[in-house]
Amino acid sequence: MKLNDYKLIFVAVGLIGALLIASPAIAGAIRPPGGEQFSELYLLGPDLMAENYPYNIVADQNYSVNIVVGNHMGSSAYYTIFVKFRNQTDTLPNTTTATPSPLQPLYEYKFSIPNGQSLVNPVVFSVSDTPTLGNQSIIKQITINNIKFDVNKPATWDSNSTKFRYGLFFELWLYDVQSTSIQFNSRFVGIQLNLTRTL
Repeated sequence: MKLNDYKLIFVAVGLIGALLIASPAIAGAIRPPGGEQFSELYLLGPDLMAENYPYNIVADQNYSVNIVVGNHMGSSAYYTIFVKFRNQTDTLPNTTTATPSPLQPLYEYKFSIPNGQSLVNPVVFSVSDTPTLGNQSIIKQITINNIKFDVNKPATWDSNSTKFRYGLFFELWLYDVQSTSIQFNSRFVGIQLNLTRTL
């Protein structure tokens, strides 16, 4: 073998050794594509359990739920939760078309969550006392976390289920870096409420 052949072997062995030594650092710097990126949204009752959700409500009494958001986006994420109130004819969000409800939000939470973590947002609410007019009830105000909102939301007596049906629901929006705006994250949760009145 010639001297040049030994030099080539020495250089090749040196390069392979350098790559083996540097491989942990390279593995840390280069991230292989991960799994699906997503956000979690779910609702817990007043005791942070999936039970005892408010349903039959009366005026001027406080009720509570907890909205939980989990971040599995691969990095920190900035979220907004919009709280909305509906009667039985108002439109809910459509997660298939990623379309939020056209109802105006009453209350909002803005927060960031590091990747792999979750945040609990407590909600305390009550409705105002309103008279029943014939087969219709009107909730004029709802209070969310000590802030009052005028809603003037009518509901017609449902004779099949014997209820005045309302709903409180929560839409999850996520800040999009490319568009520099928040966008509906195609996730929402809510509770049905029956204003306990009899005709």
